[in-house]
This record gives sequence, structure tokens and C-alpha cells, in this order.
Amino acid sequence: MGLLRGIRDVVIDAWSWLNYKPVYSDQLGMPNRRAFPEAGAMWVPEEDQRRLAAYKLLAAYDQNQAAELAEVGGDIHARDRREFGDPSMFVDTLVSHVLGREQHIVVPGAEDDTTDGQSDPEAATAARVQELLRDWAEDEQLAMRQQQCERKAVSLGDGVYRLAWDPAKNRPTLRVTDPGFYFPVIGEDDDGGEYPTRVHFAWELPEDPKRGLKARLRRITYELDWIRPATAPGVDERGRAVRAPLPAPEPIDSPDGIEVPPPPLTPGDTLNPDTGAISRMYAWNDAPSFVTCYLTDATWELGDLKGPVDVDSLPLDLATFATRSDGEVLDRLDLLIDFIPVVHQPNTVPPAEEHWGQSSLAKVLQVFDELAGSDTDSARASATTGSPMLAVSGVTDPRREYQAGPGVVFTLGADGKMTAVDTSRNLAELRNHVHDLKDRAANTARLPAVALGTLDPSKVPSGYALQLSLGPLDSLISGMRLARDHKDALLLKMVQRLYAAGQHPDWAGLPVLPAKLVRGPYTPTDKAAVLEQVTAGVDKVLSLETAVRMLVEAGFPIDDAAEEVKRIQAGQFEKARALADATGDSRAVGDFLGLDLNPDRTPPTPQLPSTPGQQDLPGDGGNATTSENGAPGESGGNTR
Repeated sequence: MGLLRGIRDVVIDAWSWLNYKPVYSDQLGMPNRRAFPEAGAMWVPEEDQRRLAAYKLLAAYDQNQAAELAEVGGDIHARDRREFGDPSMFVDTLVSHVLGREQHIVVPGAEDDTTDGQSDPEAATAARVQELLRDWAEDEQLAMRQQQCERKAVSLGDGVYRLAWDPAKNRPTLRVTDPGFYFPVIGEDDDGGEYPTRVHFAWELPEDPKRGLKARLRRITYELDWIRPATAPGVDERGRAVRAPLPAPEPIDSPDGIEVPPPPLTPGDTLNPDTGAISRMYAWNDAPSFVTCYLTDATWELGDLKGPVDVDSLPLDLATFATRSDGEVLDRLDLLIDFIPVVHQPNTVPPAEEHWGQSSLAKVLQVFDELAGSDTDSARASATTGSPMLAVSGVTDPRREYQAGPGVVFTLGADGKMTAVDTSRNLAELRNHVHDLKDRAANTARLPAVALGTLDPSKVPSGYALQLSLGPLDSLISGMRLARDHKDALLLKMVQRLYAAGQHPDWAGLPVLPAKLVRGPYTPTDKAAVLEQVTAGVDKVLSLETAVRMLVEAGFPIDDAAEEVKRIQAGQFEKARALADATGDSRAVGDFLGLDLNPDRTPPTPQLPSTPGQQDLPGDGGNATTSENGAPGESGGNTR
């Protein structure tokens, strides 16, 4: 029984790599209540407690506060450990590599604006969508938001984006939320890898005596549900702001002859009289949808929450609902979209049927603990090396205290002697051990020395050897970017749908197109080699569009690939001459060069100069003739 109970107490989950730390996991696998009081709050589901504790512990390593947290957990000697920022350095390096030097929004087909010399409407539409998405990214500071989310994902294992339509800014807004506030509802029969249908964001608000506010709990909920009858802001019997159903319209005749009042509908909704279901046609769908997303923003006083409740089962009758700036009460407000505008970004590809990613510090956390201990020992050894310990024998006054320092003279007896304890060798060994631990951490994290910036470039024997040393980093970044590719595309798809739902005039008539976020190179790129490949391959095995895309990925300063293609073609007169000889079509040549070479269909009427003595008469268009005696007459041999 004892053996079986010991096996039962072993916890293996997405955060079990932290079980070795006493402050994190007790005998039952639960986090320490003193160190992680937030994880033990009564409204936090039990399955989320280890996740929240792991986030706090990882954040402590990132902020050089792991020793402080360990002391709260009961380690009285933890404060003596030195922390020199190695975990933070690893996180910053990985964030820069996974982001790349720059990021570009690309809509496939946007660079192919012409086909066989003719304008391509689909390519023009793709180019327009690409331009509008890039404008949105500039206005919403997408690069900064990505930096914020990537640091959360790399250090904690998960990052979260939230999108919302802002009527004042007339565009979708993007915000990054700490994953510790993120509580997706994943049922027992649900696949954790699928998109959840209900998501909560919850956090506690501390007591504010100055404003007379008690400790509160705020929860924002997004939920996909069937389309319900229309509602409007109202007030209940207790004076709370809630959403109330609209008055029913005129009754209609049912098949059995009984008048039934139809439910009030949102403009554009359709009621199916046979099933009673309400459908809605969204701008991005080809068929009617019966689902919409509801938003609820509620606050509870912690003192009012009694009994076994968690973040998903809080009593709504005790809640106070927020009111938006336009007067809409956020009590199951219909957002008029059929998706949850939340993007969860895991740091790594989650295991099958799992939802959460893994921190990049997970596999090397124990090495960082050893490194902190070695740094502490090195600091102590350096103190004894700089101020060595002395042993003095045969002194004249045994009760005298001696202080070592420059210019100090020790008076010894006849057989007296003084010995200095040399600890420099110990210090050298400790420093070598620290270097070994750093190399061990780098190898485990798949970050070679060249990626960390600790390698002397002069010691690299060749570029091929450098490329081989980057092999582990290539596989690491490829896996991390694979976990982000779908999320980046999903984010840009949601942006386009929110623009369509907001009926922005610039997006009128534009479809929702697949867009992707292309991340730049993260390793040193031989631009000369790429340029040589492009020059040799164009018109042989590479198209001009592909060549320009290669130059963009290599880091050349090209802002718009389509415009760069046009500039290149505008100077290729030899190819334009060959195109003219092959087709004889001046319009195709003009489109290739970006010039208007189409001749005027109606040539101008030539204006002939008048001869001396000739004058134009009214009504003859300047074509009248005169005889020799100056009188108008028929054309003859003497006319001129």
C-alpha cells in the first residue's frame, strides 16, 4: 500500500518539471500556500493552480527573484544565493531569434499584379488587403505587441492576444494579456488543441479604503452560443444595469391557428418558423450561421462569494455588470461575430490534445539553480583571494588583534612565522565550473555560443563550421515558429473580420483573404551569396517575384515586393523589345514597363499652313479655292 500510495503521489503533467523544487510542489503535488497565495484562491479551479504557480516561479527567475521566492517558501539560506540574470539573458536571446530582424505582413498573390500583360483583379484585391493590413499594423503598433507577447510566451510558456472593435478609433485594437489571467473552459470530452467555446479572463482587485472599495473579483467572459432574441440596456428590480429583452413585435399566425408573438430580432437576423432557430449571414461566410459571440464583464465582491464556486460557476445574481462608453451593458452583449476574438499563443507545439505550451526555461531550470550556487561560491572565494586569510604564530602579545592591510608591520617572536592561505586555485576552479554550467545550459536549451554572442568570431574556422554550429538553433526556432504560424494567420484573419463587422468604408467589398506574418532571418545572412543566387537564377529557374521575396527574407531594404518588381521591370528595355517582337502588342509592352504606350485611337486633324494670298472663308473649313481674279469659283487649272 505504501508503494502504491507513493506512486499515486507522483504528479506528471505539463508543469511536472518543477516538482523538484520544494517551494513548488508538496507531497500531494500542490503549490506552497505561502509562496503562491494567488494560486490557492477559492475561485481558481484546482486544475489551474499548478499552472499559475509555475507562471509566478518562472517570472521570479526572469526577474532575479527566485531566491526571494524560495525564502518565502521556507528556505532560510536562499537570500545568500547570487543571481546574475542568466535566465533573463536566455529569454531575451530567444525572443529576438523567434521574432527575426523584421516582420512583414504578406497576402499571397499581392505581388502578381499582372498576368500575361493584363491586369489581374484578384492580385489587385490581394494587394489592397495587404496594404490595409500593414496600415493597421502600423497604427496598432503590432511589432511592439508581438514583442510583449513573445516575451510572455518564451518565459512563461504561453501568451495571449485580445482583439476588440473600437468605435472611437474605427479599427480593431490589439492587447496582450498575461496568461495568468486566462482561463479557457476545456471540458472532459473536449480536445485541448481545439478552439474553446468559452474563455474567461479573471483577476482580483485589492481593497481600496480611500475609495471605499472592498476586495473584488473581475471576470471578462467570451462565449460562443446560439443567437438569441435581441436585447437592450435596462435596469433590474435592484437597480443593477443589465440587458433586458426588447418588446415583442406583432403576433403572427402559427400553423395551428394560434397567434404567437415572434421574438424580437437584431436587424439582419432571420427566424426559422419550423425550428425556432435564429440565423445570421456574416460578411465572411457563404452560408447563414446560428452562432454568435457574447461578451460579459462582471465584478463580484470577494466577501459575497460563498460555497464551492470557481471562475466558471460564479453566481451572476451577485455580479455588477460594466457599461461600455456607448451605453451598452456588458451582460451577454451580442458582438455580432461568430468567433472569440482571443488568440492563445503557446511557446512550443503542445502535445496531442493539450492546450498549453512549455517555457524555454523548463529544461534548464536546474542548471540555473546550480549556476546560482556556483556564482555564490565564486563570490565568496574571490573575497578570500583579494583579502587572504593569515595565520600568525609566535607573536609577542597573544591578546593583540591584528588587521592586515598595506604597510602593516607584524612583530613576531624568535620562532614566529606568518602563513597566507592561497584560495586563488579554488577561485579558478569555480570559474571553470561556472563556464561549464553555462555551456551545459546553452547546449540543453539549444542555444550555441554564437547565438548567445559569447563566441569570438576570429576563432570560427570557416563559414561552414559556423553553419553547422547553428544546427540546433535552426531546429529550435523552426519548432517555435511552427507553433506560431497558425496563430499569426488566425490573428490577421480576425482583424479582417472585425473590419468587415465594423463596416469600415475602406474595407467595403473586400473579401477575407489568407494572410501570414513573415518573420525575418535570425542568423547572420550572407547577402552577397543570396544576391549571386538571385542574379543567376532569375529567368532560368526563378521568377522575378520569387527572387524579390528571397531578397526580402535575406534582409535587403525592400519595403514592398510588388513595387520593387515594377521598378525592376521599368528599366528592362531589352526584355520589353523582345516582348514587342514576340507579341506586337504595344499595350503589353506598356504594362511591362509601367508606361502608357497606347496610341490615341482618333488621330488629331492636321492643320495645314495657308499660302500667301489665301484666306479662309466662313463655313468652308479652310478648304475654299479662289480663281486668278480673286473671285470664288470652281476648282480649275488656275486655282492655287
